[in-house]
Amino acid sequence: MFKKVIIAEDLEDINLGIEQTLKNLDIVNFQHAKYCDDAFLKIRKAILDNEPFDLLISDLSFKKDHREVKITCGDELIEKVRELQPDIKIIAYSVEDKSHRIKSLFENADIDGFVLKGRNSIEDLKKAIHITSTSDQKFISHEVASALQEKNNFEIDDLDIQILKHLSSGTPQDEIIQIFKDLGIKPNSKSAMEKRLSKLKDFFKANNTVHLVSIAKDMGII
Repeated sequence: MFKKVIIAEDLEDINLGIEQTLKNLDIVNFQHAKYCDDAFLKIRKAILDNEPFDLLISDLSFKKDHREVKITCGDELIEKVRELQPDIKIIAYSVEDKSHRIKSLFENADIDGFVLKGRNSIEDLKKAIHITSTSDQKFISHEVASALQEKNNFEIDDLDIQILKHLSSGTPQDEIIQIFKDLGIKPNSKSAMEKRLSKLKDFFKANNTVHLVSIAKDMGII
């Protein structure tokens, strides 16, 4: 079982629930950080003190307040921690249910578990901690595991990212189409562009194009 755990969570009631879960598992050496910057500094200090953490449990979304921060979200914290301490076990604990964002964490940051906050989250968190502490097996809450395993799941590609970047720069849709035609990028028809934008909005659960660009920026895609 893990000996030393750090929790990155900005909501006090959720943090208390995580701490109680750790105590129930006889894990008493844990620390808490409400900001990603603080969590990263604590992890780095623990390494310098030769007393590294065994496990990071991190939320993905952190509310902005008066304090300026360098690390604004759990995704970024997780990636930085993985680079700093490659052998640490990492469990993401979040309400996030977008398959692309979750899959990115497993593929790019090699997280060890993803627990979806909800009705069964405490039991899932216990399972995730037990599984990741005793083996190299990954844990995913079943509510999102099925979405990740769907073979027909829409996947964004380089062309989608180019479209999102152009939109974020304020380039009108018709101009994007012309740019693609000039560069010989296909598909470059108006109908193809509209279909891609429609799929992207559905995939990211965006209400409109502005919302779509905002989500893509928040997720670090563009």
